[in-house]
Amino acid sequence: MKPVRRAPRPGQEEDHLATGRVSLPRPIVEHPLRQVVQRLALAVFVLLLTVLIVMVDREGYKDGADGHVSLLDAVYYATVTLSTTGYGDIVPATNAARLVNVLVVTPLRVVFLIILVGTTLEVLAERTREEWRRKRWRLALRDHTVVVGFGTKGRSALETLMATGLKKQQVVVVDPSSKVIEMVNAEGLTGVVGDGTRSDVLLRAEAQRARQIIVATQRDDTAVLVTLTARQLNKGVKIIAAVREEENAPLLRQSGADAVITSASAAGRLLGLSVLSPSAGTVLEDLIHQGSGLDIVERPVTKAEAGRSVRDTDDLVVSVLRGHRLLGYDDPEASPLQLTDRVITIKRSPGRTGPVNPPRGVGWNGSSTGVPAE
Repeated sequence: MKPVRRAPRPGQEEDHLATGRVSLPRPIVEHPLRQVVQRLALAVFVLLLTVLIVMVDREGYKDGADGHVSLLDAVYYATVTLSTTGYGDIVPATNAARLVNVLVVTPLRVVFLIILVGTTLEVLAERTREEWRRKRWRLALRDHTVVVGFGTKGRSALETLMATGLKKQQVVVVDPSSKVIEMVNAEGLTGVVGDGTRSDVLLRAEAQRARQIIVATQRDDTAVLVTLTARQLNKGVKIIAAVREEENAPLLRQSGADAVITSASAAGRLLGLSVLSPSAGTVLEDLIHQGSGLDIVERPVTKAEAGRSVRDTDDLVVSVLRGHRLLGYDDPEASPLQLTDRVITIKRSPGRTGPVNPPRGVGWNGSSTGVPAE
């Protein structure tokens, strides 16, 4: 298979125009129209309050035209005063009226201007505030997880990681669709709109400082290009890639993937196993759903377990990772356990209790171990 770059499909031009844009999750705010209505209502309230103040003390004001201040004159005075126009045809004539203007009307004038200009100031400050958030985000981001492609595979992989304690602040999603990134932001995650095969897009996702990268694109050729680009940017990152066709798995490994999952074959095997044994299929599906029922986890060997057999551990050990070798539980070299080993175990999720190991006196394959049963 020869990986090639694809031109954007019709209707994707808008997404490609936003390529490389980092989109941080935003706090939930009110609808803009509702905010505008609320500000207008507050401005009208301030105007009416000023009119009321003038009408209550209308004897203290002097109209240059006829000497008397009517309701229309009060509305007119409030309008030109709050807008800082101030023609001077209606002025406070008594000391009491002037004192009210200083202590009450002037603060109302400031409030009125803040309400009217507030929207403009907010728009001008939004870009600065967003840029400051991005800079702070980049400074704090280290050893994070980058998910390239947020379809079913990418979402399921992320859900599994988050079930084990991965925080949303440590996740960056890369996807070419701006709608997908909007959905990602709504879930409290950071997203980058763009093509994951481009180095500038992965750089914006800080892939050069990531701990692990999940490649879950829709096409195998895209997965190869993403893997090549990611490995070039970060030599030490762990790259886990998914492919549809099993024949493309070796190409992904040659491109730099540490592990390759064949989604179509894996689903087919689970389907075949469920046909042969529905219960076995249910157990296997339970194992790959982290946080519910049984979980399969990798952990280091404890000091208490060092020197003991894999059968003597508290958890159900299925494999032992010794250096770069993966030993099965029944491999003679797996026992005794070494302090530098890591074990792949099956244990119950935190929400469930009870040991997950064979009954005492029964081996892994159902044979007797020579230990008397309780």
